[in-house]
Amino acid sequence: MRTRALGRTDVRVTELAYGAAAIGNLYRPVTDEEAAAAIEAAWDAGIRTFDTAPHYGLGLSERRLGAALRGRPRESYTVSTKVGRLLVPNETAEGDDLANGFAVPATHRRVWDFTADGVLRSLEASLERLGLDRVDVALIHDPDDHAEQALREAYPALEKLRDEGVVGAIGVGMNQCAVPTRFLRETAIDVVLLAGRYTLLEQEGLDELLPEAAARGRSVLIGGAFNSGLLIDPKPGVTYDYAPVPQPVLDRALRLKDVTERHGVPLRGAALAFPSAHPAVAAVLTGARSAEEVRDAVDLLGRPIPAALWDELRAEGLLRPNTPVPQPKEPS
Repeated sequence: MRTRALGRTDVRVTELAYGAAAIGNLYRPVTDEEAAAAIEAAWDAGIRTFDTAPHYGLGLSERRLGAALRGRPRESYTVSTKVGRLLVPNETAEGDDLANGFAVPATHRRVWDFTADGVLRSLEASLERLGLDRVDVALIHDPDDHAEQALREAYPALEKLRDEGVVGAIGVGMNQCAVPTRFLRETAIDVVLLAGRYTLLEQEGLDELLPEAAARGRSVLIGGAFNSGLLIDPKPGVTYDYAPVPQPVLDRALRLKDVTERHGVPLRGAALAFPSAHPAVAAVLTGARSAEEVRDAVDLLGRPIPAALWDELRAEGLLRPNTPVPQPKEPS
């Protein structure tokens, strides 16, 4: 599988990366065996980039990912995790964490912490859960309401860790464009993980963030390529941005589906292929919860998509005229 460097660092990522939120029991339980099989399938397919976070299942994602990677050559894969939420034990540990999207017992609570000390404590705890002595990429996670502190305190702490060689690349991971664009302009981050804002459904990232990253030689990782599942199978009640889909958004997704299927391409296939055409995009994450879903994503990525599909999406006003699109694959 092809790889690209993150910004000007030596950290390389595979064009398809594994997003490990699902194996943190996102929305519904996944067994340890299913999680291990998903990582095994990703490895067998050539995926060598894995993204996780303490937030995902109150540390469950990190523990499962670390267990699945144990014994594999450390130099052969890239792991990214995130800072900004510390996990603090709950005294009662009653109930579950479904209010935050994860089907796990509420053994811990999340505490926002974008201080330098919080960054160090978060990474130390992540390494313990992962069973690793280092991570390759550290991302400031969702500082929507804490942007100033993240810029003043969390970022300098990560910059120091990068300068000391403790981590290879640093950045920010968010579901919006405005704050990451500030980071690109005001700091020397290497990468932005942008979730849900540069997809076949919506191309907000084209306004400022992606051009800014390209101009500065920084990289973008794309998460949420299916817009929380909407672009897998658009229908009433499907999730969009972690909530039930509004009707106008569903209508647009159904129009996309009509066009892609007219050209013999599953909607999810076009959605997965689309973001990587932008020169700033280094990798697209797939959030598979099973080996079958991993194999489906890899298969989709290898299928040819006719140029006429992208032309029709532009003609229908579903893609902006200047949007980069994948070029047809040369026959092997």
